[in-house]
Amino acid sequence: MSQNLAHLSTEIKNQNQLWITLNNPDKMNAISYEMIDSLTATLFKAEMNPDVKVIVIRGAGKAFSAGGDVQAMKDKSGMFHGDSNELRMRYMQGIQKIPKCMEDLSKPIIAMVNGAAIGAGCDLSMMCDLRIGCEESRFGETFAKLGLVPGDGGTFFLTRIVGFAKAMQMTMTAEIISGKKAFEFGLMNYYVETADLEKETSALATKIASLPAVALQMAKKSLKAAYSHDLQVNLDLLAAFQGIAQRTPEHEAAVNAFFEKKA
Repeated sequence: MSQNLAHLSTEIKNQNQLWITLNNPDKMNAISYEMIDSLTATLFKAEMNPDVKVIVIRGAGKAFSAGGDVQAMKDKSGMFHGDSNELRMRYMQGIQKIPKCMEDLSKPIIAMVNGAAIGAGCDLSMMCDLRIGCEESRFGETFAKLGLVPGDGGTFFLTRIVGFAKAMQMTMTAEIISGKKAFEFGLMNYYVETADLEKETSALATKIASLPAVALQMAKKSLKAAYSHDLQVNLDLLAAFQGIAQRTPEHEAAVNAFFEKKA
């Protein structure tokens, strides 16, 4: 079943995969207020839906997302309207809802980077748990070219994906990194042939969805916490999560399957 929202469309594939398409192709899927509201609402519903095991985010047309709407910046309209303090509040109450929402999610999120992921679009892909792309994939932390900073939280996510030195390189040079080089740089987890991108993304989503969901979601939350807290906080969290995981039906079924296979 598919659904069309403002600057977003969704589809359920293989019964347990939610595919989200950023759908503003006339502006290379630039992030708009409408897209922010549609995306955060969709992600919240997915988190609460036990049938959704994995989420895929991709872009309509040839781009993943070009980030901010430069025409709106020029016109000082939409999310770029108002004085400095108004703009600060618009960021806090607007685009910054995306990283806060995505960081709270326990469901695995895959970015299928089918084209340009520039500025806030690059940052959005970094907010996902895994990135898969091809020769057409392009990444750029290009805020400096427009005299801007990553107001959506990009500095937080990019440094954790590619490391401090590479994040500094991308930010200071505003260079575009494409295809195989982007994969080697660490911007993508998987690099596949362009013609196979959707098929390989679906295979990856299916593989993840086949694993015990509760354990996987808690493992994800534990990894997220690991780079924000000290060892003892993580040990306490993992002890609690493990206590929950070891009493789930999925764990019992997996253990039984292990012994059946061994026999």
